[in-house]
Amino acid sequence: MTARVLVVEDAEPIRTAVGIALTEAGYDVRTRPDGDGFERELATYRPDLVLLDVMLPGRDGFELLTLARETSNAGVILLTARDAVGDRLHGLRTGADDYVVKPFVLAELIARVEAVLRRMGRLRTVLAVGDLEVDVEARAVRRAGTAIELTATEFKLLAFLAGRDGKVVGKTQLLTAVWGYDDYADNLVEVYVSGLRRKLEAHGPRLLHTVRGSGYVLRACDGP
Repeated sequence: MTARVLVVEDAEPIRTAVGIALTEAGYDVRTRPDGDGFERELATYRPDLVLLDVMLPGRDGFELLTLARETSNAGVILLTARDAVGDRLHGLRTGADDYVVKPFVLAELIARVEAVLRRMGRLRTVLAVGDLEVDVEARAVRRAGTAIELTATEFKLLAFLAGRDGKVVGKTQLLTAVWGYDDYADNLVEVYVSGLRRKLEAHGPRLLHTVRGSGYVLRACDGP
């Protein structure tokens, strides 16, 4: 099941950028500009993780954090422009799982989200596609029982594709999820996909397919 992430952030540009980045990274995302209806979101949406801005209008992030801890088992990451040690300690002592200071790089935020969800056991640690196994925690790849050596970027690319459950992924989505930006040249993805494909096909039939005009998909059968 896709992990659900609730983003509560009053700054529209940040809220939109974070929502898009999380969606591109493969999460089910819902966003809100303030704490109104927060209890209802916890009860009906049942997020696996909440990203909470501390400086919200009305009820602030610390109050919502306390509420989340009392009424749900969602992980919580605080987002704030405050960088004082006292504020960070207060957030962590109140029950936050992590604390990200603005301005932040989206790729780092996505990595923090993944780390918290993985610690909570909300993400699969071994991904299987046909005879391919990707062990995310061990950072190991095996195909038909044979270990395959990958670079760090190749592994991140493969793990992301394996976690998409046979869905087609576009180049922009891959750039955001793997490299953290979407303004690289498209051929960067093509180069890494080509290298990864060669390593996988050295041990079996094609798993990494190109879907013309749409992107790439990792699955054990041919066809779009």
